[in-house]
Amino acid sequence: MLALGVAHTIQPWPTRLPIAFFVPPLVLACVALALRRVATRTGLALGTVALAADLVLGASLGTLLVYSQVLYDTCLYGAARMWRILLRIGIGVSAACLVLGPILAGSWRGLQLAIPAVLILVLPVVTAISVRQYRDQAAAERARAEQTARLVELDRRQAVTAERTRMARELHDVIANHLSAAAIHATAALSLGRRDPDAVEQALKVIRENSVQGLAEMRQMIELLREGAGDEPTRVRLAELDQLVAQARGAGLAVRLETMGEPRPLPVGVDLAAYRIVQESLTNALKHGTGRADVAVAYGAGVVSLTVENPINGASTVPGAGAGLIGMRERAALLHGRFDAGGDGTRWRVHAELPTAAAEAA
Repeated sequence: MLALGVAHTIQPWPTRLPIAFFVPPLVLACVALALRRVATRTGLALGTVALAADLVLGASLGTLLVYSQVLYDTCLYGAARMWRILLRIGIGVSAACLVLGPILAGSWRGLQLAIPAVLILVLPVVTAISVRQYRDQAAAERARAEQTARLVELDRRQAVTAERTRMARELHDVIANHLSAAAIHATAALSLGRRDPDAVEQALKVIRENSVQGLAEMRQMIELLREGAGDEPTRVRLAELDQLVAQARGAGLAVRLETMGEPRPLPVGVDLAAYRIVQESLTNALKHGTGRADVAVAYGAGVVSLTVENPINGASTVPGAGAGLIGMRERAALLHGRFDAGGDGTRWRVHAELPTAAAEAA
């Protein structure tokens, strides 16, 4: 612009100054513009000094335009309070020009002195404020989207973990009962050898029945998982407790079943959990007991109670990892029920109370 001769907008001196006088303020303003991101305040200070020097010399359009860009960048990249301060200063200077312009010019035409003040000091600040608000809003939306994505990923991981835990619990409950019975009777068959062929044959029959039943339940679970048929991995209910007791008796466990109250249909989750708790308790009685177990099922108002007791066999060598107790406790906890298991030295007792009122209402 200086080369084109667009240098003077105001001329306080009697004679027009050479163009070279306006180069240093312009260079200083350009340096201030280069510092807009690395040192915003320093750039603003240098730009203000360049503007003041340029106005003293007579004001060049190039320096004024560069300084307006310095103001814009300061408000856009600087601290939030900077644009507030600069906006107040710009409005104040524009208002002063609006008042002093007619006085200095001696005519109302002096109002035009406020126009460059508004264009240079106010308009860049207002534009930067608008751009900054859009930028901050975009950053907030991006942060919100990232947070939502993290929450979705966390929910997905929790869902996967919960599903794995549920599947592990179901696999344990389905397989452990049959494999435990098969292992116990295989041990008995090996210990008898050829001394009692009838007992060996009976043990082999029990092993076969439990193996076939375990395979059938495993196949049923796999089919349901492939089909994605609801939340119930296996179609077992507390109403089928007689069949479970018959299987336990066939495996060599003397079971006494007692039902109190009026049996009624239970919610799916309660039905499955109750069946599995009794199944696991009978499995533990078969593995660690003396061959007897007492099962009591009580249907109460809004709750179904399960109690399984059996004598403890101190000489039992069947290993146990405790996964069954963990699974039973988890089932009761998921239904907001109560679960207790423990022994007094001679007997082992499992007791669970599963609420049905809330599930039935739902």
